Amino acid sequence: MLVRLRRDAANIALPAAQLALVAAAVGVDTVWGTLAAVAMLMGTGLWGWLRSLRHARLILDTPTSRIASAAQGYTELRGRGRPLSGTPLLSPVNGLPVLWYRLVTHRKQADGKWRLVDKHESDASFLLDDGSGQCAVDPEGAEMLVRRRDVFARADVRQTQWSLIAGDPIYVIGDFATLGSIAPELDAAAQVRELLAQWKADRRELLARFDLDGNGEIDIREWELARAQAKREVRRQRHEVLSAPEAHVMRRPALRRLYLISDLDPARLAGRYRLWAGFHLAVFLGSAGAAAWFGQIGLL
Repeated sequence: MLVRLRRDAANIALPAAQLALVAAAVGVDTVWGTLAAVAMLMGTGLWGWLRSLRHARLILDTPTSRIASAAQGYTELRGRGRPLSGTPLLSPVNGLPVLWYRLVTHRKQADGKWRLVDKHESDASFLLDDGSGQCAVDPEGAEMLVRRRDVFARADVRQTQWSLIAGDPIYVIGDFATLGSIAPELDAAAQVRELLAQWKADRRELLARFDLDGNGEIDIREWELARAQAKREVRRQRHEVLSAPEAHVMRRPALRRLYLISDLDPARLAGRYRLWAGFHLAVFLGSAGAAAWFGQIGLL
């Protein structure tokens, strides 16, 4: 069965760039332009092949650790997704609680074609529970390979959402750290903004809590009170996770190493990267064959 995933940025962008190079090689009238396009195809094919193989080997060769006994540094974890305590993260489309979402919005044009108008991805952290402990997972900078895909269409707007929800199997490979205090990598400002946006969506509740003068509007002073309350709630939520003697966090590693979060098992993930490696190898060999042919006919 075909599994549509979001997002594997490099393996989505690279074939598009290679297709553009093929079009350039066909369309240019100069020999040197054609040779330059072929050379870039060889380079991108080789880079994509080595990158995909390296990621497949990392996934297969990195042993799965238990949170309670995991070593600090580059680590692989598997468990079930859990929300942070407090106000849940809600889908902006249907209002249901999620751990993470990516929302892509298209609008239908007069010519009948769909045009991309917006992309939005949540950056709030969530928990991974493997039975031995819990670890806060920061999705910032991660490759998110997620299967759950829902499409919402109304009139001339189509929204596609990829999401993780509580109880989903979660695989993470990245930098594991045990912290003694709140980590700056967990974006408190973004969590405050998301919490305020959730409150604004329920105007009746917002007015009941913060409309102190009862005039049916939230003025600047009342909004500042709401903002201060949101900051207190976010601090409380983060304190519950990170104030324990051993607060574990999974985050993006240094040196551009693979940081991957997925609801697929490792064998399937490695197989996906191997398929990409095969594709990029075919691009490299094909462009190398074209270069050899150019040499035979005297263009090199």
